[in-house]
Amino acid sequence: MTQHPPSRDRIAALVVTHQRLAKLQPTVTRLLAEDLDAIVVFDNASDDGTVEWLRGLDDPRLHVIAHDRNTGGAGGFDMGLRDIVERLDPDWVLISDDDGRPMPGAVAAFRDMDRDGWDAVGAAVLTPEGQVCEMNRPYRNPFWRLPEFLRTLRAGRRGFHLDDAAYDSDAGTIAVDMASFVGLFLSRRAIRQGGYPDRRLFIYGDDQLYTLRLRRRGLRIGFAPAIRYEHDTTSIAAGTLRLTPIWKVYYMYRNALLAYRVAAGPWFWPLLPLLAVKWRRIAPRYGDESATFRRLLGIAMRDGLRGRLDRTHPEVIAIASGTSPREAEAGRSG
Repeated sequence: MTQHPPSRDRIAALVVTHQRLAKLQPTVTRLLAEDLDAIVVFDNASDDGTVEWLRGLDDPRLHVIAHDRNTGGAGGFDMGLRDIVERLDPDWVLISDDDGRPMPGAVAAFRDMDRDGWDAVGAAVLTPEGQVCEMNRPYRNPFWRLPEFLRTLRAGRRGFHLDDAAYDSDAGTIAVDMASFVGLFLSRRAIRQGGYPDRRLFIYGDDQLYTLRLRRRGLRIGFAPAIRYEHDTTSIAAGTLRLTPIWKVYYMYRNALLAYRVAAGPWFWPLLPLLAVKWRRIAPRYGDESATFRRLLGIAMRDGLRGRLDRTHPEVIAIASGTSPREAEAGRSG
């Protein structure tokens, strides 16, 4: 009897970008060097030469979606995933920000791993210096898991986020409840049953809410340390956790509140006062912008509690800058 080799999974990569050509270029270069069947770049109305540079590359695997306005990372992941599913229908989609890129051999490591039972697989995300990238550290929801809950009571954030030992390249794949949109492989089944990211979130928290939703629907997410990714992020100033530009504060805390509500369930309301106090204490980090931070935080928390997701980006810019939405729209660069 003739033996046929196992079918080769088709993998498409999705990258979302806006006004960061210098970050995007090494990312696309790295992706083109990997064993991928398609690479889709969703451009959020950049005017820095991004689309022109992409269209000048000679690789049939590369597809460019040039959107006419900035929909944020969440909008790009939503619309980009929909386009990939409709046009390409791959077995897996690898998604990432424009400053997140695979280390050489990352896709080969994914192809070689035992993926049986996993609906999504997250990579080990490191900084360019080789340290664990804290903003991309996966976690196991302490409100769903008693051991993590007890550890969290003692150790705070360290009680439910994966520790450094889990990042050892020889460590096995471990089940997690949240994985970031930097080096996350989504199966066709995950997208079919989990749907698409919520574009109304704009930036921040879309990955938390999406992967928590996958878990609540019974899908399994694995963290695979043998798959290595690099995140060259500068959005948060080193050592200060200060968001720049300051309008990002609104999205960070509104969306974090939404994620806490999903993760904590009935524990959310007792937790809320603690979050409010903790977040207000961050204001002094913003120096002469501390009053703006407090204003944005207050509006973010009210919107988060109401589940309000219809505030437009020009409105957010206006709140941060003290201008009208129309003036902010005319002059914004974010």
